Amino acid sequence: MQTNFSLAQLADADVANCEKILRACVHCGFCTATCPTYVLLGDELDSPRGRIYLIKNMLEEDKPASPRVVKHLDRCLTCLSCMTTCPSGVHYMHLVDHARRHIAETFTRPLPERLLRGLLAVVLVRPWLFRLSLLGAWLATPVRRFLPGRLKALVASAPARVPAPSHVDRPQVFAAAGRRRARVAILSGCAQQVLATSINEATVRLLTRNGVEVVVAKGAGCCGALTHHMGQEDAALASAKANIAAWHGEFEGAGLDAVVITASGCGTTVKDYGFMLRQDPAWADKAERISGLTRDITEFLSDLGQLAGGAAGQGAPEALTVAYQSACSMQHGQKITQLPKALLSAAGFTVKEVPEGHLCCGSAGTYSILQPELAGRLRARKLANIESLKPDAIASGNIGCMAHIGGATDVPIVHTVELLDWAGGGPKPAALEGSWI
Repeated sequence: MQTNFSLAQLADADVANCEKILRACVHCGFCTATCPTYVLLGDELDSPRGRIYLIKNMLEEDKPASPRVVKHLDRCLTCLSCMTTCPSGVHYMHLVDHARRHIAETFTRPLPERLLRGLLAVVLVRPWLFRLSLLGAWLATPVRRFLPGRLKALVASAPARVPAPSHVDRPQVFAAAGRRRARVAILSGCAQQVLATSINEATVRLLTRNGVEVVVAKGAGCCGALTHHMGQEDAALASAKANIAAWHGEFEGAGLDAVVITASGCGTTVKDYGFMLRQDPAWADKAERISGLTRDITEFLSDLGQLAGGAAGQGAPEALTVAYQSACSMQHGQKITQLPKALLSAAGFTVKEVPEGHLCCGSAGTYSILQPELAGRLRARKLANIESLKPDAIASGNIGCMAHIGGATDVPIVHTVELLDWAGGGPKPAALEGSWI
């Protein structure tokens, strides 16, 4: 793609990176076939190619974002399916992230939307406040039908119940069982430690049972993905730096072999810390080191050689047909496609791939709240494909997908690590007993 940036514009490292990405695009349109919003709407401007043109023009003109640009970029799920499809290697993620920062800096949204976005950015990244907000959502349930669309979606997304805070999410060190084979830090997450404490608990059990010492580092918190994708770069970088400082402190102490992430949305962002902080001389090297050592839980288990699901190797306690729902951040963001299925199969579960598995379920962080109509249509399409398999359970590696999908189906949904922990001698996941969040 031909570009027309001035030398003064290209002096900005972010603009120069965007120009490099834009020049890689050859207008082929392969991305349109796998873009969820284009599949739904058929609008060129709601395809990656169309959005790339909008971003190009906005950045070249160096003008405030227009309502037209904002509308179509807001509809983008950042599912990154286009990056998997693109034969030219266009790094759409970095391009759209910069465009959203430009929007946040130059476009004034209507007051109700500013308030909602501000609320999400403050509440969802603070577990104690998120728990409190769920109480407010429950109290608003009787009047939900009278609320405007986005507030209605916010209230409707509240789970029927929330587990009590888990002891595993407090800063501490969990000793390895037997000979220590590795030492890792895990990210407890924001929504995950509120909505599904069982995920972190299963992770700690599975890792320690397999000889891994697990550190929950003091000072580590939100990964920054939520604010980053809303264009709030200062808040996102503050979260990234807090995590890097917490984990780097462990390197200087007893050391770490990996940073293990159980929410694939978080994993995609943490693996990008090196890029996000590349221009900050005080943080660039540390950020790159953390990104290089970050592993999804399934990657780390594979590295550890535990394809049998646990040290005891019992295998699946029950014959179970599992529909594996690969989160977009897993398959497109981190390019992890086979490992979770291989782990589940080796543990004794019958694994089925979901038809149209490349298409997003509509969760996408805050997307299901900010774009409830499109998110609802994508979820319905996803569930139709899942339920066509007649599975006993759904497995996923991302809490956002689990909450979004689980809120609209009677098929129990669990995290991959919960099934692997169960197969290795841990407790049966509560969701399989008929209790979901």
